Amino acid sequence: MSIKQSLAVLAGNSSKWLLEKLTNGGSSLPGKLAAKIDPDILQNLASDYDVVLITGTNGKTVTTALTSKVLGQKFDHILTNATGSNMIQGITSAFISDTKNKATGKKIAVLETDEAYLRLVTEQITPKLVLVNNLFKDQADRYGSVASTYQLIQKGLAKVPETPVLINADIPHLVNPNLSNPIFYFGFNSPDQSQDIQTANSAEDLACPECGQGLHYHMIAYDNVGDYFCPSCDFKRPQLDYQIDQIIQLSPDKSQFELFGQTINLPLAGIYNVYNALAAGAIGSFFQVTPDQIKMGLEQVGHIFGRQEIIQVDDHLVKINLIKNIVGFNQIVDLVGLENDEFTLITVLNNNPSDGVDTAWIWDANFEAFKNMPIASYKLAGIAIEDLEKRLLASGIGPAAIERLNSPAAIVNAIKTAPTDKVYLLVTYTAMMEVRKELADQGIIDDRMRA
Repeated sequence: MSIKQSLAVLAGNSSKWLLEKLTNGGSSLPGKLAAKIDPDILQNLASDYDVVLITGTNGKTVTTALTSKVLGQKFDHILTNATGSNMIQGITSAFISDTKNKATGKKIAVLETDEAYLRLVTEQITPKLVLVNNLFKDQADRYGSVASTYQLIQKGLAKVPETPVLINADIPHLVNPNLSNPIFYFGFNSPDQSQDIQTANSAEDLACPECGQGLHYHMIAYDNVGDYFCPSCDFKRPQLDYQIDQIIQLSPDKSQFELFGQTINLPLAGIYNVYNALAAGAIGSFFQVTPDQIKMGLEQVGHIFGRQEIIQVDDHLVKINLIKNIVGFNQIVDLVGLENDEFTLITVLNNNPSDGVDTAWIWDANFEAFKNMPIASYKLAGIAIEDLEKRLLASGIGPAAIERLNSPAAIVNAIKTAPTDKVYLLVTYTAMMEVRKELADQGIIDDRMRA
């Protein structure tokens, strides 16, 4: 390690230590400081690792955690950015922190990567594998359209044309024959090819990438995800290299399915998490992890930072789910809809830049489904509480059933005094961090930044 690199690592680790002591945080500033001292710090540190980059609109944090568990069944040294700090500074910070790890053997880095920052990361790192998990409308003020988001991903892949790419074949707009990278596809098995289904999604989501006509489906997993084909041209879902063979059972707390000849009991709920597990299993198979080891890794995953995370607050079981766009929100609504017991629903909507400034997406999200659920109390909070209340009222929820909360402290107090044992907390990213800070300040959780 050169003197400049050593100084950069020292500065990064020292600032991380100081930030953790003062704020319980510090996942991106250490990388930023280190890069000021040594602009090549990321490239130099990453050269000792087989790097897997995980990108896409939704599920990056969960897929990264699942992949780390799967690869950890075979390899002893797994580096990851577990807190979800997925821009270049946070990724650099993760490598800097790992310099204190003295473990020997093959080193693997599993890193979730922001779609817009993928091209900056691949300027400095040549990964062993890139996973593109999905592509949905997300933060229009930052990313623009689905097409513009995919262009950002393509720019990142173009910088490493020899790196293999794992792509979710069930997302039609990810299938691009013009990519120069070696491509492998994963998706859900669809044995019944006689079905001809159309969905009610937007024209942009359903347009054939080849001819622009409306896509049809042999099978729909959710939204526009599934086994699609174009009745007007030859475009269709490509042949799968990795697949879920069968969904056996879905519940509010877990998912059971068949993968690589194994029955997997995943301690995460929701069809979207089955896709995340498939992605992690495909990465494991790429690294020659055995099916038995993949099963063990997937079944060992614990609660993941803000993604179906469970916290006990006095006598209340709190389930935290991050919300940020239409598709993700609707999947969480479907998940919450599996709940049979009466529960309290707390929704917190911020519109800071990290959340997405434009809150118009909530008008296309399925708030109407809440009317058919055993919800004892609706509580709202956040910077954009006015928008949130208007949307909930428009969905048919009466004003008498809605309570406003004006601070993170009020949110935690509402949890403690909830009329039900179960509380579902749906929060945008900065709102989640604010609530976690309050929970940490009250001694309910140990560290608001730890995944």
